[in-house]
Amino acid sequence: MLKKQEIYKLLEKGPLFLDGATGSNLQKAGMPRGCCTEQWILDHPDALAALQSAYAAAGSHIVYAPTFQAQPIALERVGLDQSTEKINKNLVELSRQSAPGCLIAGNLTTLAAFTDSFDENNMELMIENYRRQIVGLLEGGADLLAAETLMYPTEAEAIFTAAELEGAETVFYTFTMQSDGSLFSGREAGPILRELEQSGAAAVGFNCVAADQFTPGLVSKLRRYVKGPLICKPNAGTPYIGPENLPVYPMEEQEFADILAQCHQMGAKILGGCCGTSPDYIRAVRQRIFSKP
Repeated sequence: MLKKQEIYKLLEKGPLFLDGATGSNLQKAGMPRGCCTEQWILDHPDALAALQSAYAAAGSHIVYAPTFQAQPIALERVGLDQSTEKINKNLVELSRQSAPGCLIAGNLTTLAAFTDSFDENNMELMIENYRRQIVGLLEGGADLLAAETLMYPTEAEAIFTAAELEGAETVFYTFTMQSDGSLFSGREAGPILRELEQSGAAAVGFNCVAADQFTPGLVSKLRRYVKGPLICKPNAGTPYIGPENLPVYPMEEQEFADILAQCHQMGAKILGGCCGTSPDYIRAVRQRIFSKP
């Protein structure tokens, strides 16, 4: 696993680019709705290989392994919880093969779909859940961990503890939040990001926030709390429900790129896309940021 200082050294050369959406692009490649994403990928590795190879070609420096919900508490619903470590290990290794030259981030996420308790009394269960996933991610050779779409500070605390117990130093933390910088639980995000950074997080920020004219302002607001690398990984606009009751993200690549270029000017140093984005969006962001005024 990379040291934090190695990430900072890379940032001295310019912004780091993440990848974009995974699930929605795999659905376009044939993955059915409602399946176990992780198992489907292992059964259809060529679909992931094509997507992650396209992200590498588009200029992503860091590609997220598709381990978003490869947690025991989630895998238990499909009878795969006993294979948690193996599934995470295999998915990291598959990503390494699919995106040569990129750093591979082991992906963790919120437990909101699987528990309604996020108080301190549930902390031991959350730590053990994340710890088992992290064991597999490290066995697979993840370069760093990326905890994203977090909703509650206790989730970040549980991941922080689990990562520390397993010796994983380099962890990104991003929360989903509202455009005014508040979490959906009502707490202000800035002080929480600052506390995570001061505790040792490699980078902090947001993801799964609709990109719009307010997104650069959100970066500016969070920048007042955060001294180190700030992550900006928004959605391609505000979705609406389209055919087959699926969400449609309306923002085109160039508009998305213009917004992320402004976010970069406001201080975001690690940039990528979330829901509704694709390799074309990452390519457009790179071209926009590096184009001459």
